[in-house]
Amino acid sequence: MAHVTAKDGTRIYVEDQGAGHPILFLHEFAGDHRSWAPQVAHFSRSHRCVVMASRGYPPSDVPDDAAAYGHDIAAADAIAVLDGLGIAKAYAVGLSMGAYTGLMLAIRHPERVAGLVAAAGGSGSHPKGNTAYRADTEKRAAAMLATGRVPADDIGNSPTRVQLKRKNPAAWKLFRDQLAEHSAVGSAHVVRRIVGGRPSLYTFEDALKRTTVPTLLMIGDEDDGIIEINVWLKRTMPAAGLDVWPASGHVLNLEAPDVFNDRVAQFLAAVEAGQWPSRKPAAPAQKTA
Repeated sequence: MAHVTAKDGTRIYVEDQGAGHPILFLHEFAGDHRSWAPQVAHFSRSHRCVVMASRGYPPSDVPDDAAAYGHDIAAADAIAVLDGLGIAKAYAVGLSMGAYTGLMLAIRHPERVAGLVAAAGGSGSHPKGNTAYRADTEKRAAAMLATGRVPADDIGNSPTRVQLKRKNPAAWKLFRDQLAEHSAVGSAHVVRRIVGGRPSLYTFEDALKRTTVPTLLMIGDEDDGIIEINVWLKRTMPAAGLDVWPASGHVLNLEAPDVFNDRVAQFLAAVEAGQWPSRKPAAPAQKTA
């Protein structure tokens, strides 16, 4: 357990366990470094597992200035963690907000990413819902700053998280309890500047078409807001595969940890064996009659 210092002096908390090819785990907005416990317990037997708490999530620093947060800053923090630990290249495994950061790493720092698992990524990216999505995140941020708390019950019982409650009530309770511990200031800045303030993934189309980092996209079929964007990512990224989970929501790594671990392990094995396919060109959109 240690802290790595980002370029602006913000301290980022990291935990480093196991040996082997490194895996960097990137958590979602409603999670933190602890959310990856089932994955670290599994993969630390064969890989070096690095988990980081994003800025705004104690025990990382929680800057008061909203300008200290952003999607570019989140990606730079991830690189700072790799640099601080002396890791030249790692697999990146991200959920939701962490999946977005992983995609930014694949676009901007492909030499640092051996392979990417982007699970439940792309919230708010679809043009049809982007304006309403941004307005909702602004309202949530303002409410957290006004009340001084994170609405853990409301988030935990949202339409794409009740699947975790249905499948694993104990894991859901732990998720809800840990979420309630988050800094309201940090969470408000994250939801306003990163979750709501990041560009739509569609704006990165040209860069994504050129991205050759092996990528596994993973979504639940009840996570309605991100299904279309992930189908588009599959068709756009030449080295991307899409894994759709039936009767599943947003928090895939906790809904079924064993399944998640197995899918990731298969992906890593394929990449390491040089057997993950890359299409040239990427799969075209299919025309319908």
